[in-house]
Amino acid sequence: MLDELTGSICIDLTYEQRLYGFACCAGMGLICSFLSSLLWMQPMKFALLYSIGNILSLGSTGFLTGFARQAKNMFKATRLVATLMYLGCLIMTIVSACVLKSFPLTMVFLILQSLALVWYCLSYIPGGRSVLKSCFGISNF
Repeated sequence: MLDELTGSICIDLTYEQRLYGFACCAGMGLICSFLSSLLWMQPMKFALLYSIGNILSLGSTGFLTGFARQAKNMFKATRLVATLMYLGCLIMTIVSACVLKSFPLTMVFLILQSLALVWYCLSYIPGGRSVLKSCFGISNF
């Protein structure tokens, strides 16, 4: 029954195993995010750890909802642009830090990634985007 509800690719995992998977990924994501804050004086390392923390945190919810259902929800029309912006900025943050080794570009994508994450998360809160837009006096965006 649980697998029918989650639509998960982890069909053989029990509910308890899913909770452990969530807890481990979420915990490691939080640790990476915390460690990244300690490296704010080293922006490239900060950006890399911050992005890895975001990936782990995003993956942790897949254990609860099921990875297939999570992907389906992420790419719904209402949050497609937010998802693509977030994932694109996340990837480009890592590429800028690790491959291009460009500090300015890394910082630009890190800021965009953070903004895209907020917009993406607000898509799951009924009226969340509308409230944010009204706070900034934006009528059509």
